[in-house]
Amino acid sequence: MTVGFLHHQRFPLVGVWAGVSLGLPNRWAMASPPVPQVLRVRERMGLMRRLLRDRLCTVLPAAMRETGFDMWLVICQEDDYDPVFRTLVPPDSWCPILQMLVFFDAGEGGIERINLSMSDFGDLYHKPWKGHREEEQWALLRRIVEERNPRRIGINTGRTQWAAGGLTHNLYTKLCAALPEKYLSRLECAEPLVIRWAATLTGEEMHLYEDVVRLARYLIASCYAYEVVKIGETTTEDLEWHYWQKASDLGLEVAFRPFFSVWRRKADRERHGATDRVIRPGDLLHCGVGIRYLGLNSDHQQVAYVLRPGEDDAPEGLKVLLREANRLQDIYMAEFRAGLTGNELLANILHRARAEGIPNPRVYSHSLGHFLHEPGPLIGLPWEQKDCGDRGRVELAPNYAFTMELSVSGAVEEWEGEEITLGVEEDVVFTEDGCCLIEGRQTDFYVV
Repeated sequence: MTVGFLHHQRFPLVGVWAGVSLGLPNRWAMASPPVPQVLRVRERMGLMRRLLRDRLCTVLPAAMRETGFDMWLVICQEDDYDPVFRTLVPPDSWCPILQMLVFFDAGEGGIERINLSMSDFGDLYHKPWKGHREEEQWALLRRIVEERNPRRIGINTGRTQWAAGGLTHNLYTKLCAALPEKYLSRLECAEPLVIRWAATLTGEEMHLYEDVVRLARYLIASCYAYEVVKIGETTTEDLEWHYWQKASDLGLEVAFRPFFSVWRRKADRERHGATDRVIRPGDLLHCGVGIRYLGLNSDHQQVAYVLRPGEDDAPEGLKVLLREANRLQDIYMAEFRAGLTGNELLANILHRARAEGIPNPRVYSHSLGHFLHEPGPLIGLPWEQKDCGDRGRVELAPNYAFTMELSVSGAVEEWEGEEITLGVEEDVVFTEDGCCLIEGRQTDFYVV
């Protein structure tokens, strides 16, 4: 009856809500967990600025040199920001009109970071322009390029990863008009660079990710608590709004709109109708939810069971499926190897899962971190279990985070042998030591 979590704590706990566990005694399993602390906005902005400085000094040089770009241009406009632009500037920045960031690898001199806009990013960037006219920005950009004479100029015209495709046609046309003709042939899609920059986490970010996931799991537990779920009255739509409001009350953004659904045995579906969303005894509840905190996204699917009169736990058939899902998670994490593509990981995971008797395994996992989906390797889709195209051909590298999204299917004896698909989702990180859970996982049903 407890909400059971297996903790793989590779990184020490820091920041908010350290030391509080959701592994509650049985008699408390249905009560709301303790409310965690969330950093105040001012503290949050200061921490995120420090994280950005670390990324610019460590991740950026490595990403540029590994991918062979000696210049990278990120150009966008107010109210139409390049997706990757927001990962390159402090979150409390005002970014009006035309935004230009120039990165140049000066060799032993390090990576030059140049801000050609009216924005003030402090000492994170050199700011050589103090004007107001757009034509001055383009002229200065031309001069900067000519003075440095880069061999390969990365621009964000990605073909596969949407995070790498933020340069608009309008600004691309203006860029080509501003540069001397000889540099036009040096413009290249910066997608490999964007992938390495956006997908790679620093040690401190991985450290803080535990707090993000702990908050995310708290929100799920609060939705499945008996103070919230009034059996026969509360609907899954009510839970969606409760989750969203609870996140807002804590000062958190949702990573996407929350989803709660109900599955019940055939006789109950026929009795109440296929569209009924009222939570009733014997229901299997499922959520798909996530938050964004400290610039990092969470993404979870967890399940709860609503007790019938006389029951004190979920049916054994459902518990067996959750155990099989946990086994599939173990296989998933064990198969991670640097250099493998998403398609290769998918094939290896499914081959091993089938060989070990996992019932109807499916994997549809994606990278996680500064973006909810991508830009790292895609490991399957619900409708594609072999080849995910170019998104599946991205290679795995250390310090990437993922959401381990997968499912198993099997007959539930207590439900007249009906086959049920149980989908679960937990967040993991891959380092040189292997793949591990960021902050535990669900191993037992929440019981309502």
